[in-house]
This record gives sequence, C-alpha cells and structure tokens, in this order.
Amino acid sequence: MRKILEVIATTPADAIIADQAGADRIEWIAAQQEGGLTPSLDVIEQMTESVSIPINMMVRPHSHHFVYDAADLTQMIQDIRHISRTDVAAIVTGVLTADREIDIIALERLLDAADGKPFTFHRAFDELDDLERGLEILSRYPQITHILTSGGQPSVIQATEPMITLDRLARQSHIQLIAGAGLTLQNLASFIKETCIQEVHLGSAMRINSDIQLALDPARIAEAQRILQLSI
Repeated sequence: MRKILEVIATTPADAIIADQAGADRIEWIAAQQEGGLTPSLDVIEQMTESVSIPINMMVRPHSHHFVYDAADLTQMIQDIRHISRTDVAAIVTGVLTADREIDIIALERLLDAADGKPFTFHRAFDELDDLERGLEILSRYPQITHILTSGGQPSVIQATEPMITLDRLARQSHIQLIAGAGLTLQNLASFIKETCIQEVHLGSAMRINSDIQLALDPARIAEAQRILQLSI
C-alpha cells in the first residue's frame, strides 16, 4: 500500500513546490508559527487551480486553545460554508470542551455546515484525556476520514506505542491516522518501520534548513517521499 506524504503549505508558491516535488497532499494553513490558523479565503481558487494534488484547508480562528465560544463557532461555520463550495479536498479542524473531551455539539454543527466535505480532526486530538475513546467517538462520523495526531505527545517520536495502538484501532473503522509533529528525514524511516503508519504530515522538516521562516525545499520533499516508498 502506497504511503501518503502530506506537506504544510502557507502560500500558492509553497503549494506548487510541494506538488512538483512529489508530495501527495497539502495542508494549507496560515501562521505556521502558531500551529496553523485559517488562511485567507480570498486565494482558495488560486491555490486549488495551481496544483494537481488535494489541498486540505485549516479552519482555526485563533491559537489560544481549542475551546471555542459562540462567536468563534459562528466564524468557523461561515468559513466552512464558503470552503464547501470550492475545490478544497477536505477541512482540517478540531473542537474540544473545557474538560478535554471532543465537543460533539460544536463538531456536529461544523460537519453540518460542510455539506458533505470530508474532515480531518487535527492535533486538538492530542489534548484529549483518553485518545482511544476520542478515536471511537470520531469514528461515528463517516465525514471524518482522518485524524492528525502525535499520539498525545509533543513529538510523535515519543509516542511509538500509543501510535501503534491507535493505528490498530483506526484500522477497525474508516478512520485513517496521519502521524505528525517531530518527524524528520533522519527519523522517518525508523518511525514507519516501527509503527507501520500509512500517512505522515511534515512541516518545518520540509523547509530549507528545517527553518519555519524559509521556503519549502523540493529536495527534502522528494527525499521524504523516497524514504516513505522504500518503506512499503
């Protein structure tokens, strides 16, 4: 089974580099330094027309936390309704309660706003007290196709065993895990060998000198893809 390389892009130029260098999918965000926020809706058409690979778009109104008030949710719903009418492949978002559980009421409102557009539940997942229960809850929604996770740790490299367990549980559902946070060209092969995870998410490691401030490096993207496919 072919493994999937998802790369963060913050501009149309990033998207073109990722596509041409061999990435399989783009996660489009703004404010990478803050963990990713909703990018400008004004350039969606430019982004989707510039590449041939799927673009998943972040919907996150601020970086303070993942517990959203009524105003936040109104903005997220408006953004999702707009995105659902475009060629963006999927929406990337996540909502929690103050008790570190999935906010099911808010989540269902966001899903309803998307008119069937697929969702990835992002690393808000890693703040849950019970990741396995969280996966089970998310698996109840066919519209949620992926979970981006580091296994509850700051780096997925610190969460090999939890990732193996979560992946085993995910394979019993329609959910596909995406491993993210802490993966580099140096540790990617060993991580894949240990966990057998099928999809990975790479951010700063794919930029020149692994510097979040610099452009995507096509050579790094190509090398990551080579490592992944050698791991099949």
